[in-house]
Order: sequence, then C-alpha cells, then structure tokens
Amino acid sequence: MTALVGAVAAGVAVASLALVPLASFGVPRPPHPEGALLRAAGWTRPAWAWEGLRAAIVAVTLALAWPLGAPQLALAAVVAPTLVLRRRASARRSAAARGAVTLLQAAHASLRTGTTLPAALRAASDAADGVLREPFALALRSFELNGALDGALRDAARSAWDRRVAFALEALALVAAEQLPAGRAAALVGAAADRLAYEQRLAEEVVARTSGIRAQIVLLALLVPALALYLALTLPGLGATLVSPIGLFVLLPGAAVFEVAGIVASRAIVSAVER
Repeated sequence: MTALVGAVAAGVAVASLALVPLASFGVPRPPHPEGALLRAAGWTRPAWAWEGLRAAIVAVTLALAWPLGAPQLALAAVVAPTLVLRRRASARRSAAARGAVTLLQAAHASLRTGTTLPAALRAASDAADGVLREPFALALRSFELNGALDGALRDAARSAWDRRVAFALEALALVAAEQLPAGRAAALVGAAADRLAYEQRLAEEVVARTSGIRAQIVLLALLVPALALYLALTLPGLGATLVSPIGLFVLLPGAAVFEVAGIVASRAIVSAVER
C-alpha cells in the first residue's frame, strides 16, 4: 500500500512536469481551474509555471519522505500550494476591499470640491496602494490616450480580480458615461462608497463573531491527535490497531480528512462573506 501511495504521488509529479512543454504550442487549452485564485493572489506567470512549481514541491517532498517511510506526505504536498494560494488571495481581497472604500471616499471628497472626475480619480488612485492602483491607472492611461473614460473604466472592471474593485470601477464608469455635474457625481460616488463600507463592516463583524468558534475547531483538531497518541501509549491494543494496515491507511487518514474538512468549512463561511 505504501508503494502504491508513493507511485500515485510520483505519477502526479511526473504528469505535471510532462504537461509543462505543451505550453509552448498553440494548442487551445481549457482555463485553469485555479485561474481566478491565481489572479487574485497576484500570480503573474503562466498557469503552467504554477503547475511546474507544484510538481517540484511534490517531487522534493517525496524524495525527503520516502526514506522516512512516509510517502503519504507527498499527497499533502499536492494540496499545500492550493491552501497557500487561497490564503494569499484572501489577504489581497481584504486589502482590496479596504482600499476600494478609501479610494471612493477620496474621489467623493474631491468631487465635492468641484474637481472633475478624471482629476479626482487620478488624485485618489495616486494615494492608493499598489494592490489597488493598477486597474485605475490603466483606465486613466487609456483616457489620456484619447479613449473614452467610461469605456476604459468598464474594461478595467471586466478584468478586475475582486468584486469590490469591479463595483467601484463600474460606479465611476456610470458617472463618466452620464457626464454628471460634480455635485450629483459626488452623491453617486458617495453612495457607492457607503455600500462598500457597509459590506466591509459586515465582513469584519462576521470574522469577529466566528473567530472564537474557528479557534476552538483548530484547537480540537490539535487535541484529538494528542489524545490518540496518549491512548495508544497507555492502551497497547489501541496502539497495535493504529499501526496496523487498517489504522495507517483507513483510520488515521480518515480522521485527518475529517479534521481538515472541519477547518476548511469554518474558513469557507468567512471567505464567502469576504467575497
């Protein structure tokens, strides 16, 4: 069974490496299943480079775990990059949510003073951080090249990797398309900023209310293996069962799957609100 697990992990690594050269041919390929996550996490290289990195991680883990008699760790190495990617994407989405609110509020303040929309947008985007500045800078650059500002903002919204950034761009595109006076434009942008601020406060409240429960789930996930180890040391019969084939390949992996599923499910509640 150990050899089978090792063979499966090695097969995943070899298959991923074998698919890397196909990226150089003009063969139509379906979108990567993690394409949205890669964009949200800020991965700028091709998708095949990500899979090559995953294959390298699996190969290194397998090479280190095989002498220890634990090739199952290579299967965990297949999933680990995705977990890191999700964590990175979640952090960038949270930063984008805060930045979109700040940018719209800055644009709203500029419009209330009678500033034109392009000037207000330029001042607000210049004060934004690098995560949020790029789509607005691209729209302004297209406008400076004699493009329509509303069209440039809508194009940027379609390529935005976060829903709240796309919402801010669409609101600004509506103001530009209707050519509203500064007072009415300020009111519309202010309403959009208020909506994003409300969503941000709601997400923060959900995170605060569920933080205790999520901490308890993680604590129990760490406590159960410790109890199992204690019982295995004090009850020889239980220890013999856990080191038997059914324990190594059914009971322990099943327990690990259920514990990880509980942690992922608790995190999914917060992620659904943050999106």
